[in-house]
Amino acid sequence: MDSIVAVKAQIQRDFAKENAKRSQHRTIGTTNTALVNRSRLPGNIAKTVTVKHNLTVALKVEEECGVPGPSTSSSIVFRGPANDPSSRKDRSYRYMYEKILERSEALDDRIEEFSELVREHYNIVELGDPASGTDDDIVVTGRIVHDSDTTDTAPLRLTETSIALEASRASGGKRITLRLDSSITIRGATQGVGSVGLFPGCIVALKGKNGGGSWFLVKEILSLPPLKPSLVSSGHTTLKSDLEAMNTPYSIHIACGPYTPDSDLSYKPWRALMKTLKATKPMVVLLMGPFIDVQHPKIKNGETDMLPDALFRSLFIEHLKAYLDSSPGSIAILIPSVRDLISRQTVYPQGELDPELTTSDPRIHLLPNPAHFSINDITFGVTSVDVVYHLKKEELSVKGTEVDPIPPASTDDAPDVMANTCRHLLHQR
Repeated sequence: MDSIVAVKAQIQRDFAKENAKRSQHRTIGTTNTALVNRSRLPGNIAKTVTVKHNLTVALKVEEECGVPGPSTSSSIVFRGPANDPSSRKDRSYRYMYEKILERSEALDDRIEEFSELVREHYNIVELGDPASGTDDDIVVTGRIVHDSDTTDTAPLRLTETSIALEASRASGGKRITLRLDSSITIRGATQGVGSVGLFPGCIVALKGKNGGGSWFLVKEILSLPPLKPSLVSSGHTTLKSDLEAMNTPYSIHIACGPYTPDSDLSYKPWRALMKTLKATKPMVVLLMGPFIDVQHPKIKNGETDMLPDALFRSLFIEHLKAYLDSSPGSIAILIPSVRDLISRQTVYPQGELDPELTTSDPRIHLLPNPAHFSINDITFGVTSVDVVYHLKKEELSVKGTEVDPIPPASTDDAPDVMANTCRHLLHQR
């Protein structure tokens, strides 16, 4: 019994000594506490921020976008999606797990959203049902789809004989074949274009009538209301805007994968890009996947001994961290691709990469695909999917007479096919 008591006393003494050593280490470590600019923090936030290095940290807090992690003092103000576990889980789209009702409601809400915009912009009292017969012309809204009666025989690309309109449930919820009038007009389009592009999935506003048949005669296409200018572009700012950063110029380099040719895994283009980055030192580096391409022949054949995560860290993360160390204040933004072997999701839309790949480095921002963010109050919308290519591949160009056209922003701007295609991304929101 005495021996047990002695052992117990010895354990307690050792435990007390260990606690004393830990307390000393904590006291010494406080000399490396970061300096926090508390004037930048909201009044309802009072927390002590400490890091391992003696750096000046400024927390940029944005209510609707979440709270980014600490970063070195920089002229770059980055605001992106919330990065908490709950938000990341919501962005992890579970393919084939959604309910049919939820999908249909989301598609229906898009039509209703645009219907309200069209009503307000063109001062329309009430929108009609394209499937109901009328004597007078009415304005209808809906989604362009392939005509189900001609799907088996029609080509993939839309044609004037294979186009149909899907209305929302508030407007009848039916699909009706469209016929384009020979003297069709286009209202509110950009001046000088003379045509409008239609593609499967786009929301449109049409004017015409259904004379009791099984199709709707389109006499006029109403262009969707343009986006309203931002407060910053209008010369107005909000309390959340960082005026100093907004007026500070910065450079951004953008690159998209794959970063190596199909013949090898040497990643020579990527290494050449890193040399350019170190020479020019841009403040923002935006990289889109695929980083480790699942369709690369040598990866498909298993001609590499490294695991995908290890290959990604050694090729990209280590080089990026070395660059960020050499360029204080710079940040990197990574957006995956559906062809990325390091991503847990292989369908679109796609969640961001695992934070463990970057060891949660606050200078490297991992964003979903697609992503929406702002840098110094300039808004970016980014995706690794070539949306313009897919739109152009299936687009039907409808020519018509312009009515109340909108003058171009510059008199030097000539009608450009690619610019008109890119305009869909803005008009369709």
